[in-house]
Amino acid sequence: MKNSAVFWALFLQFVKFGCFTFGGGWSIVAQMKQLYVDGEGQSALPGRGKLAAADLLDLTSIGRSLPGTMIGNIAMFYGYRVAGFWGGVACVAGMVLPPAVVLAVITYFYTAFREALWVAAAMRGVRAAVVPIILSALLGMLRGAFRYPPCLAVAGLTFALYSFWNVSCVWLVVLGMVLGLLICEFYERKSPDVHSA
Repeated sequence: MKNSAVFWALFLQFVKFGCFTFGGGWSIVAQMKQLYVDGEGQSALPGRGKLAAADLLDLTSIGRSLPGTMIGNIAMFYGYRVAGFWGGVACVAGMVLPPAVVLAVITYFYTAFREALWVAAAMRGVRAAVVPIILSALLGMLRGAFRYPPCLAVAGLTFALYSFWNVSCVWLVVLGMVLGLLICEFYERKSPDVHSA
């Protein structure tokens, strides 16, 4: 019975997230940070305020690195972390349901929506409002991404390789993993207490 309650709590929370997916997955990451990392809101959902910023960053990094949609992967990983496989299914199903319903309605009335100026105007306003939400999530996650000073150099290097030399994202992820392992190994050997800090 307890597992069923957790399943439905996760499902309903991700339905709420799914209702505000404007701007893509990053807006959901921002909502997850607010609820699960900062512990804001009145939700009695398991895990509220119990996720470290570094953990959310790890979930996001893994979610972006795997095939499929970033936010679908993150939802599955988070749900699995809280309530196992069925918790992951609950999160993904809840997140997908609202956009699927909206898409079905828009598809059915496509011609009317395409020609409605008020729809286009509303979407412009939504896009403008989503930018600060995405930036807020990004700034919150940056603190966890740059735990050691060389991580800034890794970020600069991968940005340059992607932007100026068009290096594949796959190779950048592999490079980041290798450099991350080397940096952590260096700092762990330098001071074993750093890793546990």
